Amino acid sequence: MQNLSQEKQAKWLMCLGLILFMLGLFIGLFIPIFKNTRMGLSAHLEGTLNGIFMLILGVIWNKLSLINRLIKLAFYLVIYSSFANFFAVTIGAITGAGRMMPIAGGKDANNIVEWFINFLLISLSISLICACSIILIGLLKYLKKI
Repeated sequence: MQNLSQEKQAKWLMCLGLILFMLGLFIGLFIPIFKNTRMGLSAHLEGTLNGIFMLILGVIWNKLSLINRLIKLAFYLVIYSSFANFFAVTIGAITGAGRMMPIAGGKDANNIVEWFINFLLISLSISLICACSIILIGLLKYLKKI
């Protein structure tokens, strides 16, 4: 997937967005059997909302007015952060881990699982903030042109 044109990236965002949306729907079927049902609901919502977010980005992706390196960086950051968000919360729902998510009922669990979830949550937050900043700059540059 290297050196994708902006048009191909838009298509990939829509395709991966729909896959993530479907994963979110699918995970919703298993909410009652998760160790942490509140986090299971969060995983369901993360999958569906991040999937919709990626679908919308796919629609507007061709409007971004940026150099190729920044567009490519934003593309990979969005994919990473969206899927990492879904998987971090899903792992928390299955294991009951997630001390960084106390509102969702996360408890202390195996240190390796906690470390992995914490890594995903912190890295995806930074990634998504960077991606959204790049995308906003690209949209603002596009708006100046019209």
